[in-house]
Amino acid sequence: MKNILLPLFLCLFLSTSVLAQFAKDPILNLQNEDKKLLNWGYYLGFNQYDFQFEYQNDIGQDILVDTSFGFNVGLIGELRINDFLDLRFEPGLLYTQRLLGFPGFTSEQDALREVRSTYIRFPLLLKVSAKRFGNWKPFITGGLYTSLNLGAKEDSLDDNSSGEFRMKQNVYGYELGFGIDIYTEYFKFSPSIRGVFALTDELVPDNDPNSPWTGNINAMRTRGIFINFTFE
Repeated sequence: MKNILLPLFLCLFLSTSVLAQFAKDPILNLQNEDKKLLNWGYYLGFNQYDFQFEYQNDIGQDILVDTSFGFNVGLIGELRINDFLDLRFEPGLLYTQRLLGFPGFTSEQDALREVRSTYIRFPLLLKVSAKRFGNWKPFITGGLYTSLNLGAKEDSLDDNSSGEFRMKQNVYGYELGFGIDIYTEYFKFSPSIRGVFALTDELVPDNDPNSPWTGNINAMRTRGIFINFTFE
């Protein structure tokens, strides 16, 4: 949580600072921006990914996950439905890194597994906006995504006994979030916070069904938080 609070505070501070410029009787910027049938843009941001484990047996010792910040970059294609609804396609590239700590080992070489993932994501989202207030407009968004994990090593013949942690390449899930559209003189700037939750099991079990690394894992799913900054 401490790692998440800093970027959240930064995002809120930037949003508040920009909104303060439009507090009193603003001149409306980009008045026709939301009337176009199709709209295009791009986003930059960062993420913090975690894993959620389901165990076959409760042995009292969970796998530890040490998370770190990654980055997101992508494009936006938006189809206007009406004044309050937009359908958005947001393909992008995401990099993240996690360190897993497995219990029951005395050797650090056996206990730790570094998981580096590069995802190509294809989210299809519905954006639900409130009425525009001056030069800003709050919204919520949600939808489904599919992603391709380029660092999955799914087809590798080696497993954890050789130091190789394997994951499935294709991941499916959903994301939910909220944000604010801020209309500047030249473009629309939209900071948002997203929660991302995988629906499919991503673990490729070790060849040994009694493996001390994966033998007790019933399912492993990604969950994470994004902070994106969109420019349209």
